[in-house]
Amino acid sequence: MSDIVISTRVRLARNLKDYPFPCRLNRQGREKVIESVRDALINGNSAIAGDFSFIKMSELDPQQSVSLVEKHLVSPEFISDSEGRALLLSKDESLSIMLNEEDHIRLQVIKKGLALEEAYDIADKLDTLLDERLEFAFDERLGYLTQCPTNLGTGMRASVMLHLPALEKSKVISRISGNLSKLGLIIRGAHGEGTEPKGAMYQLSNQITLGISEKAAIENLKNIANQLMIQEEQALERICSSIDVRDTIARSLGILRSALVITHDEALKLLSNVRLGISSGQIKDVTAAQVDELMTAVEPATLSVNLGKTLSPHDRDIERATLLRNKLA
Repeated sequence: MSDIVISTRVRLARNLKDYPFPCRLNRQGREKVIESVRDALINGNSAIAGDFSFIKMSELDPQQSVSLVEKHLVSPEFISDSEGRALLLSKDESLSIMLNEEDHIRLQVIKKGLALEEAYDIADKLDTLLDERLEFAFDERLGYLTQCPTNLGTGMRASVMLHLPALEKSKVISRISGNLSKLGLIIRGAHGEGTEPKGAMYQLSNQITLGISEKAAIENLKNIANQLMIQEEQALERICSSIDVRDTIARSLGILRSALVITHDEALKLLSNVRLGISSGQIKDVTAAQVDELMTAVEPATLSVNLGKTLSPHDRDIERATLLRNKLA
């Protein structure tokens, strides 16, 4: 079941006590927030605070910005307006801090696999470090104050990225989604709100931040994630007994190893089928970790950034096919 959960993310929304929300700040005010957080992090007496890169969003080209979204390091909204925004990013990209998105601080920790407690522990330590030096906006009754009321309270959104091809093929995701909403959870596309799932990748996250502790929210999310993993395993056993499904898996790997041109959506679909074959034991010479890396590497902007050149859509399809053939040979 370990292959089902791709990664874990814990994100905290925080605002500085003495500043208006970013939407009410002019450029000078936003720059002050950026410098305050940057100084607090750099001079913080903690090993967690070390080795961060500072990135001014206005200095990135569009492809570099979109690549950050594709890698789940920043939100699509964050790159929509680069003025007065910055990113603090750890060398291994497991820690990121968006400055002046919807809130002054969006602190994020990403870990591989199902690691909710570990991710929260790191986020909590970094949160405490910054709060000691900056003082966050907090109300005894409402908790952490955020621009959007839906984040009031803990200000925490925890999520797990799940690969659910068997449940998707069984056409039960919509029913599962309806049941989850009653439990204060939501399941949606890999890039969050408003995105469609591609490659059978789904993001499961908490919706309730007010009137519940961080640990209770994480425990609830973990329990539901484990239940979904069991359901996926059961569905996997059912569908992979079909010769048609096994044939689809085999053909998918064959196309990835031989295609000369391949679109982004087709690549994700075929890689998802290969990952299904790995989970069912049908494919043994490719690992789930390899597929996970390729799912990010074939993203349009990330592909161009990694190659160090701007590509037309057709050239991207050619380069994507070349990458897949080389990696899966």
